[in-house]
Formats: sequence, C-alpha cells, structure tokens
Amino acid sequence: MKKIAVVGLGYVGLPIALALSKKFPEVLGFDINQKRVSDLSSGLDSNGETDNEEFSGSSITFSANPEDLGGFNFYIIAVPTPIDDYRRPDLSALEAASRTVAPFLKKGDIVVYESTVYPGVTEDFCGNILEEISGLKSGIDFKLGYSPERINPGDKVHTLETIVKVVAAHDTESLEQVANVYEQVVTAGVHRASSIKVAEAAKVIENTQRDLNIALMNELAIIFDMMNIPTNEVLEAAGTKWNFLKFFPGLVGGHCIGVDPYYLTTAAEQQGYHPEVILAGRRINDNMGKWIARRTVKIMIQADIPIRAARVGILGITFKENVPDTRNSRIPDIYKELIEFGCIPAIADPLVKNAECHHEYGIDLCDLETFSELDVLIVAVGHDCFKDKYRQQIDAMLKADGVMIDIKGIFSEKQGELGHRYWRL
Repeated sequence: MKKIAVVGLGYVGLPIALALSKKFPEVLGFDINQKRVSDLSSGLDSNGETDNEEFSGSSITFSANPEDLGGFNFYIIAVPTPIDDYRRPDLSALEAASRTVAPFLKKGDIVVYESTVYPGVTEDFCGNILEEISGLKSGIDFKLGYSPERINPGDKVHTLETIVKVVAAHDTESLEQVANVYEQVVTAGVHRASSIKVAEAAKVIENTQRDLNIALMNELAIIFDMMNIPTNEVLEAAGTKWNFLKFFPGLVGGHCIGVDPYYLTTAAEQQGYHPEVILAGRRINDNMGKWIARRTVKIMIQADIPIRAARVGILGITFKENVPDTRNSRIPDIYKELIEFGCIPAIADPLVKNAECHHEYGIDLCDLETFSELDVLIVAVGHDCFKDKYRQQIDAMLKADGVMIDIKGIFSEKQGELGHRYWRL
C-alpha cells in the first residue's frame, strides 16, 4: 500500500493531498509555512479554494516538521516554480523541496513532481539532488515521476477530479504505479506520456498557447482602438465562424500563463535557439498594464480632466476574478504608471488581505467606501462582488463628468445608463 507525502500545500498540493487522503489510509501534507499548516489542521484554507467540508472524512495529517517525512514511499512535490526579476526560471523552491525529501528516500520509493518546469528539470536537476543527498541511484534505487498540475484557481467546474491527468515516469513499472495512484482520485482518467520530458513539455506549451492567443487579441485591441472600432463587436462578429477561437484581450497574470512561456524559452535558448514568436507574445502581454494606463490618461485629456493629482480608483488587484490570488498581477503596472503621470491612484479589493498586497507589491489597499468623487474609475477585475454592488455603489464613486475604464467589459451592457464617459478594452 502506498504511503503518500505531499510536499507543498498551496493551490496545487492541497487538493491532491485531500483527495488522496480519502483513498489511502496514510497521507501526510507537508509545508514549510507553520501558519499554513496550523490553519489547515483546523480545517481552514486561507486561499478560499477548499471548503471546510472537504476536510471532513479525511485521514490526512498536516506538518511543518521535515522529520515527519520519514517512512513514506510515494512523494508528491508541488511547490511554486516562479520566474525571477530577470524573467528566468526560479527553481529555488524546487531545489529546497528536493533537499528536504532526499534524506528520507529508500530503495523502491517514487518521487513525483507536479511543479511546472522545462524539459529535463525533473531528471537532470531534481534527480541529481535526490541522488547526491540520499546516496541512492535515480532510476534504479528510486524512481522519478512527473504529473503536471492543471489546477485553475476559482474554477469549480474544472477541478482535479474532472481534468485528465498527464502522468509520466522512469519506466513502465513505475509509470503504472504513478498512474494507479492518480486514477484513484481523477475520475476523468489519466494520460500516460511516453517520457518525463514529453510530459514536462506538454505542460509548458498548454499555457504558452493561451498566452500567444491572448497576446494576439491584445494586439488587435490596440489596433482597433486606434481605428475607433469596438474590439468586442469585432470578436463577436468573427466568432460566428465555426473555427474561430474565442479568446479575448486582457491582463495576463497568475502563476501559469504569465510564467510558463519563460520556462519554454529558457529551454530553447539552452539549445541555441532564440524563440521569437513566444517572446513577442510575452512582451505584448507584459506591457498591457502600462498601455491601459497611458490610454486612460489620453481619455482623461480628451475629457478635460487635469492629469496631475487626478483621483483614480482601481477595482481589483488579483490576477483573475473571484480569487484572492495576486501572483504576477499586472494591475500594479497600471497603478505605478499612473503615479508616473502624476495621478493619485488607489486600489480596493475586498478579496485580498492588505498585508499580503503590501508585502508583494508595496501597495496598501483602500476600502471601497473611500471611493467617492473619483475622476476615473478603473474596473480592473471582474469580481462578482463588483457586479453586485454596481447600482448601490460603483456608479456613485465617480464624479458626474468622470471616466470609467472597464478592462473586462463587465458593465458594457449598461453604457447608456452610465451618464459619464465609458471605455472598455
């Protein structure tokens, strides 16, 4: 019987740990964050992704003590793999997790990685660390596996259980063991990749494809805006063709789409190839926040709103709607660019804790109640709470001659009722 330890209890690790704990009698959830472990031990997920009832009927044990990792034979490592300030892969958490697990490895154990990496990292980087510290031989004494995460924060339809799981391992025997573990909890089934490198490559192109398609929409939005053509109406018309892909312009952040392409481009550059299309898409998406800020300033000028000391309220700072996740959000780009123009921007997001926002971006959040007599209101994130508050609060936040910048177009159907200047991406 597999004794399973899941290392890393974030958006990826917690769901898999809880699901497995309902199928296997011995499951450990490990994280270096003692506060996170204490909360989870009390049945509280501060990420807001897991309901309290998900913890009931679970045999899982939570720990922040590395010594508790001993005695297991199936390890799943699901730690963040972000990019650094130079947009290069940051494997420090992956290295630390591997070093934490390595002393406890025994012959016959399997270590499966779920973190996003470029082809070769699992075997050549992680495997070498495990070998060096454990004294065991990778592929002989212990086996490696890879099963890329496909978690979509805030999505209650496409969950761990309902998304096909890609699995890969050192050889046929270990592949079947890995597949059998995941098949216990993934009702959609598993796809057995022919090699670990194939599975690693599949992960990075999933989000690279989305990134490029959104970059195309963003570039089209810029072009059509210059032509004074509403992009949403163009996409609606084009979407009547059966094979037109329905992507939309917007800010690209989060832990996957804005990050994974850089893992792929790093691997390409290691092969002596400079990827042009992928990096072009990244440049467009990374610069959309600044472009929106500059477009806002132009609209303010057209509306005779003085730029210096203009009061600009920004609704939302998370990377997507209805989640508290601010990782790689592009909204701080808007905020900082407006400051450069002399505006006085402020951000409100009831889903985000101020301490986390300040730590991540050096920005202090405001209460929604402080938004009044604004020169400009930027609806940056389509939280349901913003839509629900529209008639009660949001329209009243603006001066009568103010400007609404609706990045997500969530109020586009009410343009005739606004009574002030309206622009959407």
